[in-house]
Amino acid sequence: MDAQSRGRAENIDPADQWVLNPNTGEYELRLSNSAPQSAVPGPRRTSPRASRTAAPVREPRPEREVPPPRRRRGAPEEPPPGRRSRRPAKKGSRVKKFLLWTGGSMAFLLIATAGVGYLYLEHLNDNIDTVPDDGASTGGFKKDQAINILIIGTDKRTGAGNDGYGDSGSVGHADTTILLHVSKDRSNATALSIPRDLIVDVPDCPTTQEDGSKKNIAGSPGVRFNTSLGQGGRTPSCTMRTVTELTGIKPDNFVVADFNAVKTLTSAVGGVEVCLDKDIDDPDSHLKLSEGTHTIEGEQALAFVRTRHSVGFGGDLSRIGIQQQFLGSLMRKLKSNDTLTSPTKLVKLAEAATEALTVDSQLDSVGKLKDLGLELGKLNTKNLTFTTVPVIDNPAETVKATVVVNETTAPEVFDMIKNDVSFTEVKAQKKKEKAAVAARLKGTKSDASEVRVRVLNGGAPSGSAQTQLTWLQTSAGVDKSENGGNADAVQAKTTLEYAPEQADQARRLAAIMGLSGSAMKPGESVTNSQGLPTMTLILGKDFKGAGVPLSGSTSGKTPDGVDKSTADQVQCAK
Repeated sequence: MDAQSRGRAENIDPADQWVLNPNTGEYELRLSNSAPQSAVPGPRRTSPRASRTAAPVREPRPEREVPPPRRRRGAPEEPPPGRRSRRPAKKGSRVKKFLLWTGGSMAFLLIATAGVGYLYLEHLNDNIDTVPDDGASTGGFKKDQAINILIIGTDKRTGAGNDGYGDSGSVGHADTTILLHVSKDRSNATALSIPRDLIVDVPDCPTTQEDGSKKNIAGSPGVRFNTSLGQGGRTPSCTMRTVTELTGIKPDNFVVADFNAVKTLTSAVGGVEVCLDKDIDDPDSHLKLSEGTHTIEGEQALAFVRTRHSVGFGGDLSRIGIQQQFLGSLMRKLKSNDTLTSPTKLVKLAEAATEALTVDSQLDSVGKLKDLGLELGKLNTKNLTFTTVPVIDNPAETVKATVVVNETTAPEVFDMIKNDVSFTEVKAQKKKEKAAVAARLKGTKSDASEVRVRVLNGGAPSGSAQTQLTWLQTSAGVDKSENGGNADAVQAKTTLEYAPEQADQARRLAAIMGLSGSAMKPGESVTNSQGLPTMTLILGKDFKGAGVPLSGSTSGKTPDGVDKSTADQVQCAK
């Protein structure tokens, strides 16, 4: 190698040596024109030929024939040298693979971007900090269940340049908190922001402190939500317990990020585009931007998500709105081809995400983060809804500084999340899934007199199970029915569970009640009072009265007065 060639080789960015293989849709390490290398970078080896010290002259050895690179099983044959393949790479399928490979998105993209982690697994594992969940979680997310992840952004000023923001001595409160719910079928998700100034009851909290000691911290009724972390030694598990107390939803995992996360992640993706309806000059957050569209990263991105006095009404709720706009934009950027097809950005993103994370002990490796990222990566941005816990001004205050839960609308929002109901109409349901649901209504139907069913109340008005039972027996001929009382849990939608051999009965009852295929749940039968197998009909909140046909929509209407937006929408801060 001549000096000029050697100089060019020494200046190559290692990330640029990861090349997209169009046949597999994966990145492979290629050195010059060599064959693809292992997908996991190992330690660098210095080539003897690259040495500046001249080696002794040796007699040339006879040239040996170099075998061609081994082809993956099932991959198409490579064309002969000098010839191009006639079959172009399929861009759509390639992008789809990358969407799954890199995982999901958003600032809770802190989680999802770790999906790129198996580029160099062991190195990234060392980047991750873990904290015990102290029994506050469900034990970790499951691939076949709905997922609830608690994302906590703290105001802890760690790292270079962060001591100039506000309270430099902060212990790290729950300054920005989002409960991310991902539906069981991964067709939709809801990101529920929890205001830091919301008055809540923080429950008693057993914790594991940084030195490994155990400490039980007494609860605090009627305090700001942000004190659920940091105050008196409270750990993220205390915030997790507070969210459960507030919403009735028990998170599967938590992820914590401080100021550095916003700076490093936005820089890793090359900046995030944001929009302003007016000029902003906020000395508190150090944000100075003119009206219009800007691409921001690093310190400027941090200033953007921290500003509040210059947007909306100047409070925490206004800041939540601008943060949701930012997260939606970050998600769109992360899922763009510009990011997904850049080896350099993917490597930087993996580094930034794992270094910025503190996660619970159930997510203690890049492998587990990757699995979670792949689940989140199935989401479509148009089916990810941002919303906020419905609140009103605290009536106990003359000078309004805090808020309390709106008891009229908040319970319905919490119930929709608990019952896995989408806040947007999901239009991207897979054709196979639609066909399978529709097929439940097709086929023979039993006579009404042969239908055996137990009727339970799972959210309908009191007495509904009995009134529906009476109607079924006297008006519909379903005389082998009985009252099962109250269901174990409240649910938004009416469902009918049945065993495979009861499908004929289920179709008859669905026709009688106007149930959709999505309301029919193939499963197991139960035993009735006579010891015979019977179906289970649970009346949900959508039950309109005895004999009134039901609609089986899988999407719910957002309660009146509840603001929402979706991640595919471009919004300008006001």
